[in-house]
Amino acid sequence: MGHGHGHGHLPPRSASASGRYVTSLTVALVLGAVVMVVEAGVGFATSSLALISDAGHMFTDVLGVGMALVAVHLAGRSGPTFTRTFGMYRAEVLAALANAVLLFGVAGYVVYEAIQRLTDPPEVPGLPVLVVAALGLVANVIAFLLLRRGADESLNVRGAYLEVLADLVGSIGVLVSGALTLTTGWRYADPIIGVAIGVFVLPRTVVLARRALRILFQHAPRGIDVEALNSDLHELPGVEDVHDLHVWTLTSGMEVASAHLTVESDTDSAEVLSSAQRLLSSRYAIEHATLQVEPRESARRCEQLRW
Repeated sequence: MGHGHGHGHLPPRSASASGRYVTSLTVALVLGAVVMVVEAGVGFATSSLALISDAGHMFTDVLGVGMALVAVHLAGRSGPTFTRTFGMYRAEVLAALANAVLLFGVAGYVVYEAIQRLTDPPEVPGLPVLVVAALGLVANVIAFLLLRRGADESLNVRGAYLEVLADLVGSIGVLVSGALTLTTGWRYADPIIGVAIGVFVLPRTVVLARRALRILFQHAPRGIDVEALNSDLHELPGVEDVHDLHVWTLTSGMEVASAHLTVESDTDSAEVLSSAQRLLSSRYAIEHATLQVEPRESARRCEQLRW
């Protein structure tokens, strides 16, 4: 019977995709905090729902990026132990899910408040709204550019990126609202833009939440055809059967697999193990795999298990 791993241990702590974007996340956090305070102050002073809406998104942005940084810190500092055999990598996924919940809450509040104001929109001075929106736009463009690359590599960074994207669109909306109010005096511009900002963020939030839940429920990673992987393992020389095959994502960019390979009695188990590891690494980019190579007698034991 042979039993082995793609590696003898988990990927090093720095392997977490989020860890490469700590500086970008920190800059985004500082920019977001400054703009949030300014927008909230001016928004309440001028009764601008568009500014309050954008400040609310900024709040979730700051909180979300802060949680992302904490998650990166936990994942990087808390490696595998005998009580946490996979370390704290899932903290990043939980942070992404928490970000999605926050975005849902803020978007829902803004839409509700905007609908209430449509019946009697308050008079909002356009110039202060315009100036603050321009400040927010510049800050969000900088944060957007810093996080754009990391959003493709890390679900945790993607959560922060989507919040910045929502704030970027929100800043543009507030600019439009301020310009319309300043030039035309149209009082409906502010609540309408507030609704548009709230509605814009919801579909992106659904996507983020779905991806986080997919990882937490240990579904097969997107982009990996487990049926094809199963067939490829069956085709390895000496392999009679493949069972107990599991493929899941630990955190963004860290896919893990386990499987039992039943082999013929005269098969070299070490060679089968090595071939399977090469297959998973080269064809499916799975570097950490736990593979049990077993004769038919041991495979019968697996058939008796209930799950």
